[in-house]
Amino acid sequence: METLKIKDDKTCRWDAAALGEIMLRFDPGDSRIKTARSFRVWEGGGEYNVIRGLRKCFGLKTTVVTGIPETDLGCLLEDFICQGGVDCSRSKWFPYDGIGREHRQGLNFVEKGFGVRGALGVSDRAHTAASALKPGDIDWQGLFEEEGVRWFHTGGIFAALSETTAQLTIEAMKAARKAGTVISYDLNYRPSLWKSNGGQDHAREINREIARYVDVMIGNEEDFTAALGFEVEGLEDGFTGLDSSPYQKMMKRAAEAYPNFKAIATTLRDVKSATVNDWSAVLYQGGRFYSSVKRDNMEIYDRVGGGDSFASGLIYGFLAGLSPEECVNYGAAHGALAMTTPGDTSMASLAEVKKLAAGGSARVER
Repeated sequence: METLKIKDDKTCRWDAAALGEIMLRFDPGDSRIKTARSFRVWEGGGEYNVIRGLRKCFGLKTTVVTGIPETDLGCLLEDFICQGGVDCSRSKWFPYDGIGREHRQGLNFVEKGFGVRGALGVSDRAHTAASALKPGDIDWQGLFEEEGVRWFHTGGIFAALSETTAQLTIEAMKAARKAGTVISYDLNYRPSLWKSNGGQDHAREINREIARYVDVMIGNEEDFTAALGFEVEGLEDGFTGLDSSPYQKMMKRAAEAYPNFKAIATTLRDVKSATVNDWSAVLYQGGRFYSSVKRDNMEIYDRVGGGDSFASGLIYGFLAGLSPEECVNYGAAHGALAMTTPGDTSMASLAEVKKLAAGGSARVER
């Protein structure tokens, strides 16, 4: 596997850019969606959560490309993005037809779950502005070559929204590669998004094409199986160690199939209940495996966004020039911290990530 070649920050306006849909999340708190009388509103989306974490936790300069409807809900979304410190000047605004036949704002109703009751997400995202994005809509040359971007991140959720978003993903990756920008992709397989879009077979067709342009591939074991078709026996037994594990075989097979991959990372989660998980991660780079600290019986407050926060911690590590061991531990620590607070996006600080990655405890600080 080749090493990552990351552009100098002095040559780029942006440390990182992302492409994806950003939804408004409606959170019923400790209630259920079907019985709630009030909701707290957040913003969130797989690709956006990564770029916001890089800005708010790690202090990097970031921008996001998305589609936004010209409605009050679209303005609310923009306000959330601005509060998150993320630039969205290259996003496209779409006209509104009055009732949302075409360019709506995506909504995501999410309850956290507790104990034996798992978390539940009910999305309302058909015909959204982001899903209408298509090749030719975005000036990628202006972003990647004129402004300059060190790292570009996108994922399988955005690629699954429509045929045009999948093609836009490839267009963006080609432009990023031409400009020498590192590309990461989180497979993030969601059966519900592919159900009316060709199913798993089409998901594999699209993701296998996209994978040809990726430098750093991210996902969990289900993602690699469902989205890329790497069937490996024993994954269902859980992670017990790197030596001769099925995870090792899966990542090696992915690296052999896609020699352009310079690093592969996977999160490992053993769900004991909605509020207690075992949590760790593995990075495969340069022909070697690196495992994070394994946190057994980790308490979960809100699991949504944990994998995205892992990705942003991992990417920060690469951009900061940290060792592979540090990169995977920063990612796992940031993901763990993100699951201790409500909402899709991280509320952690860099100091907290450093402390936890180094083996720090939850003792009170006064």
